[in-house]
Amino acid sequence: MKAAAQPCDESRLVVLLRGNEDSADFAAAQGHVESCAACQQRLSTLAAEAGEWEETRELLRESEGDAALTEERKNRPWNVAGRRPTNWTEALAKQLLAPPSHPEMLGRLGRYEIERLIGSGGMGIVFKGFDTELNRPVAIKVLAPHLASSGAARQRFAREARAAAAVVHEHVVAIHNVETGGDAPFLVMQYVAGESLQARLDRQGPLELCEALRIAHQTAAGLAAAHAQGLVHRDVKPSNILLEQGLERALLTDFGLARASDDASLTYTGHALGTPHYMSPEQARGDAVDSASDLFSLGSVLYAMCTGRPPFRAETAYGVLRRITDSEARPVRETNPQTPAWLDALVQRLLSKSPGERIGTADELADVLAQCLAHVQRPTATPLPTVVSKLAPASKPAASRNWLWVGVPALALAAAGILLQANWPKQPSGGSTVLTGPAAPADAATDWDDGSDQQLQSLRRELDQLEPRARRLWDTNPSIDSAFSKENQP
Repeated sequence: MKAAAQPCDESRLVVLLRGNEDSADFAAAQGHVESCAACQQRLSTLAAEAGEWEETRELLRESEGDAALTEERKNRPWNVAGRRPTNWTEALAKQLLAPPSHPEMLGRLGRYEIERLIGSGGMGIVFKGFDTELNRPVAIKVLAPHLASSGAARQRFAREARAAAAVVHEHVVAIHNVETGGDAPFLVMQYVAGESLQARLDRQGPLELCEALRIAHQTAAGLAAAHAQGLVHRDVKPSNILLEQGLERALLTDFGLARASDDASLTYTGHALGTPHYMSPEQARGDAVDSASDLFSLGSVLYAMCTGRPPFRAETAYGVLRRITDSEARPVRETNPQTPAWLDALVQRLLSKSPGERIGTADELADVLAQCLAHVQRPTATPLPTVVSKLAPASKPAASRNWLWVGVPALALAAAGILLQANWPKQPSGGSTVLTGPAAPADAATDWDDGSDQQLQSLRRELDQLEPRARRLWDTNPSIDSAFSKENQP
């Protein structure tokens, strides 16, 4: 016999939304809704607002166009299972763009004319473009198509890009616009003519000390501005630090965008985005991160600027992550002995495994690096900051007036050498060296022992006369003390 139809009851719909799937009530409600159009409609209303359903449909809906175009898009390299372009070319990137308005341009994105491909990475593709409305060059970063296929990644990309646009600082690349429509969302940034720090390191290796400190200071200042807005970068690395051509200015880019890849739930199983070499230990372990994670990454960048390579290296990404979490970095001075001991100690502190052991904040680090740079440029006028001088290993005390007690024995040795040369038996012309004179015994050592007391007593009398004169010379010439102190600074 067919069971009698159950009356509509909204409490059953609530069970479907929040109840236990294994319960009898859930099964009864499910059976009713499957045959009741009115309850199905009501369930949709209870589950989400109309705007949220529309947004979901927009994210899941296939691109508009005829069947041939849809099939062509499905067959593009980044949409075919198991295939992903690793090296983007202009011909491949052109498939993301609309036809250009000018034959010399590569393509078009909305109001932006695309001039050329700048580069690509795990997050997306970067183009140089031109804003036709504001008449200015721009850099446009398009979210990688394999990420754009994830609704969560698209939403996070837009959210983080808008948050990053709120960071206004001279050492942060400005974000002008964010567009989330089309096949892939993109953001429009300030165009920086120059090169990345990674390109600089690849071209010339370790940087000069002042340049490394300047870039680290400016990057820390940019991080401080972002942290003040509650934004963590999460991907501080040399390729995300741009060096402006013709100016001594570094700009940090890609703020917060690494989070979009975290939400992607990628179908490319086992694929890790980006490089792990500059991750913090907490990132490598998959733990929650905060601003201290960015300080570790900046310490890794500073290490690379001093040595030409990242602090943790291995043949595989997994090996790198294990070294970051389990191993200590090799001291900078072992690779580059020209690096000051205090800078090596500062880098080691930034690379501490525990976030609480690093420099407190990016703002504090920026101040420390600025003082360190001033000290290198004017060592006599600007001392090292206290936090750095305390980190540096104990060095030998600078020489002072006690140099006399070092100098006197040296003078004694010199005088002894002169006396020995004057009293040493002469070498006969045309013959070999002999150790005995006409009155010397057969054993030359006995000859030296016999005369040593008399020679040393004479030398001591001469030194006793020299010491008071040396003290008077030192006391009456302060410039000697100052010059000697400068020369012997650690």
